[in-house]
Amino acid sequence: MAIYHAIPLRQPRMRRLYAGFVRRGDLVFDVGAHAGNRARSFAALGCRVVAIEPQPDFARLLRALFARSPRVTVVEAAVAAAPGRAVLSVSERTPTVTTLAEAWRQTRAGDPDFARVEWNRQTEVETTTLDALIGRFGAPQFVKIDVEGSEPAVLAGLTRAVPALSFEYLPRALDHVEASIAHLLALGPYQFNWSLGESYRLAARTWMSDREVLASLRTPEAQRRAGDVYARIAEPL
Repeated sequence: MAIYHAIPLRQPRMRRLYAGFVRRGDLVFDVGAHAGNRARSFAALGCRVVAIEPQPDFARLLRALFARSPRVTVVEAAVAAAPGRAVLSVSERTPTVTTLAEAWRQTRAGDPDFARVEWNRQTEVETTTLDALIGRFGAPQFVKIDVEGSEPAVLAGLTRAVPALSFEYLPRALDHVEASIAHLLALGPYQFNWSLGESYRLAARTWMSDREVLASLRTPEAQRRAGDVYARIAEPL
C-alpha cells in the first residue's frame, strides 16, 4: 500500500498523463488492477472505472478501498482470450508478477530481473474477455492492461477497436509487444507511444507507427527497465 499509494507526487503525475486520454464521465477498464492506484487515479479524474483483478486478496482490498466510491466497480476475474477457468501462478513474495501465462513464466526463469522471484502457489480463477466486459459495462474510452505476460491473450479477446489503451512491456519480452501491436492494427489505425518505468510521462513528443515504437523500445534507454506502451486511434488528417 505504501509503494502504490503513499509515494509523494505519484498520483498527480499519473493523473496528468491519463487526463490526455480520458474526460469526466468516461468509462475505463483497469485490467490487472492490483492495489488500485491506477483505478484511484481514473476515479479522481471523474471516470467510471471497472477494476478487474483475479487475485482474491487484492480483489478484497479493492472492494474495501472503493466501498464508498460509486465510480468504481470491482470484478474478481482474470481477463483472457476466452471466458472460463484458468490456473493462476502466484508469487506470494512478489504478487505483482502473478501470472496466467505459463510460457512467459518459464521464460522469466532465465531473466536476471526475475532472479529472486518464485511462483510458489497456483490457484484456479474465473476468466472473462474484453468483449464480454464491453457487453456487460459498455465500450470504454481507455483500457489499462498490466497482466504479466498475458497482454496478447487479453487483446485476443477484443474484436473491436477502443479509442485508447496501454499495456506493459518488458525489455526482454518484446515479442509480446509485437503480437499485441499486430492485433491492434488488425482492429484499427492505431498509433503508438511509450513510457519508461513509473515516470508516467510519454517518452516521445509525437505519436509513432508500429515500426517506430518497436525501434524505440530497442534503444538503450527503453531497455533499462520495464514500462508501458500506449496506443490510440490515429486522428484523421
